[in-house]
Amino acid sequence: MSKKSNTSKRYTAEFKRDAVALALSSAKTVTEVARDLGVSPEGLRNWVKQAKIDRGEGPAGALTTAEREELARLRRKVREQEATIEVLGKATAFFAQQKTK
Repeated sequence: MSKKSNTSKRYTAEFKRDAVALALSSAKTVTEVARDLGVSPEGLRNWVKQAKIDRGEGPAGALTTAEREELARLRRKVREQEATIEVLGKATAFFAQQKTK
């Protein structure tokens, strides 16, 4: 298991996957496993919860990691398109005003 820099608090997908596997297979509590790994218990619980959702074991309507990533990508795309529409609207107004002069 390789963890990213201790100062960043961001962990690789591999580290999270291995931590979840350890938490699910260990006789220790999630808190104990988290302490052993140097991560927050809440963070490890969230990783375990998301892993279960990704395997189809979560509550109805819970988004998988892939669905969350797709939603984030689509939201970014909408923001970009809204910005483009705003620029085009301003350009249209500008050129319409220039045409009437």
